[in-house]
Amino acid sequence: MPPEIGVLILAGGQASRLPNKLELAAGALPMIARVYRNVSAGRETFVSCKGTFPAEIDALLPCPMVVDRWPLRGPLAGILSTMAEMRSPYVFAVAGDAPFITTSLIDRLVRRLRPGDEAVVPRHGGQIEPLAALYDRQAYLQAGIPTLMGGKGALRLVLDALHTNYVEMEEDERLFANVNTPADYAAVHEVLT
Repeated sequence: MPPEIGVLILAGGQASRLPNKLELAAGALPMIARVYRNVSAGRETFVSCKGTFPAEIDALLPCPMVVDRWPLRGPLAGILSTMAEMRSPYVFAVAGDAPFITTSLIDRLVRRLRPGDEAVVPRHGGQIEPLAALYDRQAYLQAGIPTLMGGKGALRLVLDALHTNYVEMEEDERLFANVNTPADYAAVHEVLT
């Protein structure tokens, strides 16, 4: 029987190159709502954020929202703040600006989970995808908090401390596309409309 998997959507970044990007349309929904719809079905889902969204977007996110305990410390702080509130033994962490990731990726990573794995992280084209990965929640908290408190915030350092299973994926690169710039958004918007 597969383990219980929760979902953590990271939505607390500063987005300095494309402010309010998670509120932009990604098809018929705001981007953050599209990601929520794509990955949350039947799973404990939390959103890591710096505050609430406009009311019309909050209404599309019927899940707990956790404000980062350590603001402006990057995605590691958001992951740790939110994992501390979750109960699922495993957590799929996904960026709130990754509109093409769906539950099928979660299911594929679960199938690749081996005894003793504390992280299952996709790798494609030489790139790792720590914000589209499956984590043992307790192991991540145990490795991540000392990393963050030590003044470092690199997700890679936490992966190095965990028993990490890197899974090669020869996918359409669009699967792991995220939106950081106006050009990224234009490319995603063109596909989704």
